[in-house]
Amino acid sequence: MIVRVLVADDDPLIRDVLRDVLDEEPDLEVVAVAADAREAVELAQRHAPTVVVLDVRMPHGGGSHAATEILQRAPSTRILAFSAYTDPGAVDEMRRAGVTDYLEKGVRNTELVAAVRRLGERQVVVWKQQP
Repeated sequence: MIVRVLVADDDPLIRDVLRDVLDEEPDLEVVAVAADAREAVELAQRHAPTVVVLDVRMPHGGGSHAATEILQRAPSTRILAFSAYTDPGAVDEMRRAGVTDYLEKGVRNTELVAAVRRLGERQVVVWKQQP
C-alpha cells in the first residue's frame, strides 16, 4: 500500500527536506506540498492524501485551522503535526483540531518516516505526555 502524503510548512527548506526524506521511501508518495494553511486545505481537498504532515505555525490560519478544515472535507485523513512548538498550549490546540499525532522538529528522519507509516496504516497513536 502506498501512503499518499501532503507536506505543509511555511519554511521552504523544511518543505524540501520533508519531501526528499519521504519520497525516498518506496511506500510513501508526496502528492503535494503547501506553503500555508489555506494552500494545505486546498491541496488536501484536491489530492486526498492519506497523511498530512502539518506545521503548527503557518500563515493564513495556522495549523489548527488547516487541520479542522482538512478533516471537515476528508475525515479519514490522518494529520501529523510537525512543529518546533511543543508547549502544552500548542499541543492541546492541535489535538482539539483533530491532529492524530505530534512530532517535534529535529527528530530523526527514521522517526518521522515511522510516524507517517503508522498513520498511513491507521494504527492507533497514543499521545506522549510532554515533560
